[in-house]
Amino acid sequence: MRLFDIVLALFGLIALSPLLLVIFLFSCLFQPGSPLYLQQRIGKEEKPFTLFKFRTMKPETRSAGTHEVDPAQVTTWGRFLRRFKLDELPQLWNVLKGEMSLVGPRPCLPNQTDLIAARRKLSVFSVGPGITGLAQIQGIDMSTPGLLAKTDAEMIRTMSIRSYFKYIVLTVCGWGRGDRVVQATVKK
Repeated sequence: MRLFDIVLALFGLIALSPLLLVIFLFSCLFQPGSPLYLQQRIGKEEKPFTLFKFRTMKPETRSAGTHEVDPAQVTTWGRFLRRFKLDELPQLWNVLKGEMSLVGPRPCLPNQTDLIAARRKLSVFSVGPGITGLAQIQGIDMSTPGLLAKTDAEMIRTMSIRSYFKYIVLTVCGWGRGDRVVQATVKK
């Protein structure tokens, strides 16, 4: 899958460079702080790395999972970016660097100890994290660490070239935004 990651991320960065520039400039104009947000995340084999995103929250917001932060901290521009998952586009750079894949478990924060423990138990850290995956298109977030870890493990167990492209296409088509969620396929 690494070859697909490199080709698609490189193509995405080149093809989307005008959009990235527009988002960067609008971010400079419409919200405080740096347009880019760098955050420590946990990657493959639990190694930390720096994740790149467009800023969607006020600069003084503490580093925590989205579900743990007051929604008032999200800027108006940030809500727009999140709605269409545009805040994730800089992660294509993480994919090119080999820190992430296009498809895999979303990388968690170092302080999300329940999720780290649940993922460790199910060997989720045996693969690199991704921009999207089964949990994202199902609308499962980090507020339910046990379910998220089980869904990640199921995705890893059943990963194929077909499912890799399926998750990418469903994400691009808007699945997992809350208004469009795929029915869960993970046994509870």
